[in-house]
Amino acid sequence: MGRVPAPRTVRVTRYVTPLREGGSLPAIVESDDDGMYVLKFRGAGQGPRALIAELVSGEIARTLGLPVPELVFADLDADLARTEPDPEIADLIRASGGLNLGLDYLPGSVAFDPVVERPSADLASRIVWLDAFVSNVDRTVRNTNLLMWHRRLWLIDHGASLYFHHTPGWQADRERARDPFPLVKQHVLLPLAEALDQADAELTAQLTPDRIEAIVALIPDSWLRGDAPGPADVADREAYVRYLTDRLAAPRAFVEEARRAR
Repeated sequence: MGRVPAPRTVRVTRYVTPLREGGSLPAIVESDDDGMYVLKFRGAGQGPRALIAELVSGEIARTLGLPVPELVFADLDADLARTEPDPEIADLIRASGGLNLGLDYLPGSVAFDPVVERPSADLASRIVWLDAFVSNVDRTVRNTNLLMWHRRLWLIDHGASLYFHHTPGWQADRERARDPFPLVKQHVLLPLAEALDQADAELTAQLTPDRIEAIVALIPDSWLRGDAPGPADVADREAYVRYLTDRLAAPRAFVEEARRAR
């Protein structure tokens, strides 16, 4: 199996402030390693599936050499809700006790402005390819989910990707992997993605079946089984591997769709 280092596990020690721009109400927190993280809560919005999408898509991006903040497993004590005066936030903390996901906080970062910044055709093509592969609907002009930090572009917020897994019975639907991604036409970097063919050849070669299996193996059992007791259903984990592996098989409809959209 292609080796993928497991994310570190940290313990949340303090809730600092909510990030109100996120629909799932993420927050900046402090942890026992003295670091600060943007915490994605398992009790929010789409629940653990959004954390799975964040983890899997983020680690795929990292495997492909794209800049993603460090991802960590964040252990949250629901008792922290006792000191939170906002009832909505307190409820969210109570509902998210246990293992959540954190992204390294990039202090001083600013939102990517497509009018000001112009990434290279190679980088833009790689990001477009990634987002089409994982069906990330959230990289538009309206909401780029890109940051500039130390003069470098960083990819954040992949919780809206892999949206197929919100459909009941998705595990048995082998045809979903062949779906194109029509929403790629709204991608903020598509006009700059002039090297899609090169990106397709290089990234497909890097993302081997062994590497996909290793990334999916990082998903905590508790996220797969939700609130159900006992071990996770191994079929779910196998279904993620199968979907992502099948999606790489030629011809890749998501790449063809991106070419047409340009």
